[in-house]
Amino acid sequence: MSDDALESSVAAPESDKVVSTYSDHIPRDEHNISRSDISENALKVLYRLHKSGHKAFLVGGGVRDLLLGLKPKDFDIATDATPDEVKKLFRNSRLVGRRFRLAHILFGRDIIEVATFRGHHSDEAQGKNVSSQSQEGMLLRDNVYGSIEEDAERRDFTVNALYYDIADFSIRDFCGGLQDLEQRRIDLIGDPETRYREDPVRMLRAVRFAVKLQMRISERTSSPIKQLAPLLKDIPAARLFEESLKLLLSGQGEQTYQMLKEYNLLQQLYPILFDQAEDPKSQALIAAALRNTDERIADEKRVTPAFIYSALLWYNVEQKAQEVMAESGLPSNDAFLMAMNETLDFQIKSIAIPKRFTTTMRDIWMLQTRMSKRYGKHAYRILHHPKFRAAYDFLLLRGEIEGGDLIELGEWWTQFQDVDEDSKRSMVAKLNKPVGKRRRYYKKKPKASQ
Repeated sequence: MSDDALESSVAAPESDKVVSTYSDHIPRDEHNISRSDISENALKVLYRLHKSGHKAFLVGGGVRDLLLGLKPKDFDIATDATPDEVKKLFRNSRLVGRRFRLAHILFGRDIIEVATFRGHHSDEAQGKNVSSQSQEGMLLRDNVYGSIEEDAERRDFTVNALYYDIADFSIRDFCGGLQDLEQRRIDLIGDPETRYREDPVRMLRAVRFAVKLQMRISERTSSPIKQLAPLLKDIPAARLFEESLKLLLSGQGEQTYQMLKEYNLLQQLYPILFDQAEDPKSQALIAAALRNTDERIADEKRVTPAFIYSALLWYNVEQKAQEVMAESGLPSNDAFLMAMNETLDFQIKSIAIPKRFTTTMRDIWMLQTRMSKRYGKHAYRILHHPKFRAAYDFLLLRGEIEGGDLIELGEWWTQFQDVDEDSKRSMVAKLNKPVGKRRRYYKKKPKASQ
């Protein structure tokens, strides 16, 4: 029996995945989390909340990663203090969010996020606070406050519903998150279909955590994803841009991409790729770009989402340019510009790529068409273009996939960057200049004498 089949056959009933009256309380001497591994700024916030009479817990990914022996990127805090009470305690704070009201405590560039315990929506009838849902079940506003037990039930995955109590340094586990950590399993709290309808981005988070933590998604959690994937179309494009960065710039972009495709999620984020899903050349370029980015992240080098997006959409731009030329008879340069505009206009309806990145994408794409024109001063202009390096790296990737003249062109630019000025002039001089139409000059006839 396969792992998934076995897991499905022994999956806990739904009631086992929600809050019960019993709480696993793990004392300090029975877990591996040390305060020395927690951000100093996060500890300051926890201590001040605690000394002011509030409950204060480190929660979510920070606790999960510390238990796994990883270094957390963020330290989030949950408390019974309301956002307004948090703001009164911390001058260096600001309240953010409409859908989820949060407090951000600012320590220079370091931001500690503080959230008030969430409660059940049924409390709305009692006038405790405000929550609203769309007809599809998506949460539009969620500022219902409650107890820590209710807060645990409201979280997405069991491994993210672990709380580190600053009062006695213990861990509180209300949903079996510790067991799922041990079994390397990503499991939703509550009914999966209901939770995905509340927030479809949870489907993306399931994939991201599975890849990042090298875990498997439980059968009950994964089974509704393909059917419910189209719900992502209802998510604001700006939010999906932020989520796409976490997915593809995580250091495991290539593996994440493949899992997104497996669960029918990729098509929702990049519908323009649907026609190219089986194109081996397109898929090879995307895989190479993601692999290159993963390696750069591992080496702690700078990366830009513009490079990934350029690879994702490149062959669509090329194909669209050919279609425009065939239909309109426009020159290749004009057709290429039109193809870029149409491709980007279509893509940003799904993922709102900011202009600072689409500008870089345009530069990378346009330089692909210009790098073969190296005669005269063209080579020097291209070399000194602000986005030359990104375009050059992109050219080398294309050469790996397509071979032929692109390999030779990439080698020429590799050499051109490294040689001295005299050698540069020599390299350019050896190129065959384009032969244009010769202009004829006619000798004027002498004027007849009067």
